[in-house]
Amino acid sequence: MIQTKTIPDFSAPVHIDQVGIEERASRFTKRSIKNESKLNGLMLALNMIDLTTLEGKDTEGKVKQLCYKAQHLHDAYPGLPTVAAICVYPSMVKTAKAALGDSGIKVASVSTAFPSGQAPRDVKIRDTKFAVQHGADEIDMVISRGKFLEGEYNFVFDEIAAIKEACGEARLKVILETGELVTYDKVRKASDIAMYAGADFIKTSTGKISPAATMPVTLVMLEAIRDFYYKTGKKIAMKPAGGISKSKLALHYLVMLNEVLGEDWMNNEWFRFGASSLANDILMQLMKLRTGVYQSANYFSID
Repeated sequence: MIQTKTIPDFSAPVHIDQVGIEERASRFTKRSIKNESKLNGLMLALNMIDLTTLEGKDTEGKVKQLCYKAQHLHDAYPGLPTVAAICVYPSMVKTAKAALGDSGIKVASVSTAFPSGQAPRDVKIRDTKFAVQHGADEIDMVISRGKFLEGEYNFVFDEIAAIKEACGEARLKVILETGELVTYDKVRKASDIAMYAGADFIKTSTGKISPAATMPVTLVMLEAIRDFYYKTGKKIAMKPAGGISKSKLALHYLVMLNEVLGEDWMNNEWFRFGASSLANDILMQLMKLRTGVYQSANYFSID
């Protein structure tokens, strides 16, 4: 493996074959997945979910309820894996940390003036440090899309690097908000900047705008991770977020993940779904595989 710390020239143009990416992504949706593989895939996807509540009306009670759900996904189905993490605002990190106890479920916190990112850097750094000091295991930051779209790539790089330093031991997920970047060329460039600046994860979206995660965008980001690994020997994790609410679609993402990055990335250390509603659909599918009938959605908590 070639090791290098050379930072590329981010001003250089990037060209992604739009037709090729979309055609390849569509092929992953046409794979037939049999019952045993489907069961294993659903269990894996469930273990990769970051259950999330990021609303202005969040209360300690709501966060505690979400943490309870994370630890008791469906008591009628023993042996289920837990989700990977609970994601909350910095003000709720302490509550989530206490509610999860020694469950092994991570606490993630958004920061850097999520979801807009429109705040001075010192505010973003304080936001991040506050979350980490209260126990956050992971930080989900948003890039300054306005600066990126103006071509201020060094500004974006330096800001990510500063937030990475503020994270200390916490892992850093860098949200590109791909729906605002618009083109695959820009998604690839933003992915490269984030990884070279110190991201542990690259993440598609905040889930607050549309479009959020799509398979072609995720494929562009997975290929960026692959190329970065070949150049540096460093593994970077991936998190598509927003718009993935159905089990069938999650399985398509896992097929794509396996074919682009391989078995080493097929676990929740290296891949996550930011899709809280996905958990209930997976639980319904698992009960269908186990009993032969679908349970009503009323059997599962909304949060």
